[in-house]
Amino acid sequence: MPDHPQRILLVTGMSGAGKSTALNALEDLGWEVVENLPLGLLERLLSTQTAEGAPAGRPLALGIDTRTRAFDAQKIVERIKVLRAQRSETIATLFLDCNGQELERRYSETRRRHPLALDRPATDGIARERELLSPLRRWSDHVVDTTALTSNDLRQEIRARFSDPNGEEPTLTVMSFGFARRLPRNADLVFDMRFLRNPHWDNRLRPLTGIDAEVQDYVRQDSTFDAALAQIESLLLLLLPRYREEGKSYVTVAFGCTGGRHRSVFVAEYIAERLRHGQFSPTVAHRDLGSKPLDSVEGSPTPEKIHVV
Repeated sequence: MPDHPQRILLVTGMSGAGKSTALNALEDLGWEVVENLPLGLLERLLSTQTAEGAPAGRPLALGIDTRTRAFDAQKIVERIKVLRAQRSETIATLFLDCNGQELERRYSETRRRHPLALDRPATDGIARERELLSPLRRWSDHVVDTTALTSNDLRQEIRARFSDPNGEEPTLTVMSFGFARRLPRNADLVFDMRFLRNPHWDNRLRPLTGIDAEVQDYVRQDSTFDAALAQIESLLLLLLPRYREEGKSYVTVAFGCTGGRHRSVFVAEYIAERLRHGQFSPTVAHRDLGSKPLDSVEGSPTPEKIHVV
């Protein structure tokens, strides 16, 4: 008898949104990966014996897109429904999305042609593909918007979602970001730290970040810091066990300030440490820590906020 995979994941989405990166990340996690297999051949694939020495029940990821032979998104949805009813394995769909402007930039940067617009502007192919994929987009179990993600960010997202399906604890990420550089698109909880005093307007602290003790001391001197952070910690300690009970496999908690270099960085580090005391194991990520300090990003200070050394 063949060794059936315990999980089957269909990976699809907009061309240029990161499907190859996602499939490579899944392969790194031990998934068997097959690209552009006509869905009609899926049952034949599942009935074959796994390679000698391969782990039993190895999860299977199938990459499909508009280049797959006889591609029809609505028929694919219907076929998956039938397979779910007939088989015991978990069958899910991951859709990788991205806004059109960013996709155009990626195609221009790589000088690749869009597969649905080989002799026309990429924007035509993007619009056509979005229309063709809309049934899959609406029906997918997992949707990841990669507009603001780097390849490494996407790999981390895939690891967070699919690395340990049998783990009891959700994968917890605490991240910092700058509102001026866009909201994180895949955060579950977002907290705005812009009410805290801003180290950017202290000339001595501006080149530093929330990792530095001088910045941390400055932020902690805000009269609202202790009370606000205690409330946030209490809320997270209440919610995180409920996410676990609901079977949520990943949780991302994001803290934002204006530029993403000072207040949000310190608060993310502070809350992550508090959660570790609460028996959680968060991973900390600072999205905009390496960005340059810019007055145009931080806005205009009031006179009392300016500190000159």
